Amino acid sequence: MTVRNGTARSRPPRRNHGEQFKDEVYRQMFRLEAGRPGAELDLTMALLRAWLASDSDPGASKSREWLKKICPICLLMIEASKQASSSVQPCIQ
Repeated sequence: MTVRNGTARSRPPRRNHGEQFKDEVYRQMFRLEAGRPGAELDLTMALLRAWLASDSDPGASKSREWLKKICPICLLMIEASKQASSSVQPCIQ
């Protein structure tokens, strides 16, 4: 058995859940912008998870304010992506 001195290992600061949800929403926005398949649904799910998390945390007022700003942008992106994909006609040979 080894004896440890009184110093503890330093760990990187743990991010709160609000920051993790922001990262996920931004990641899905980039995926949608890149035209990845299924990105509309993934962005929708990330937004829904972020809203549910902000409702369950009474101290998440900053997260709610951010969601109020980002949701309209995300919805416009999703709608534009859906319109673009529906206007593309498959090539029939």
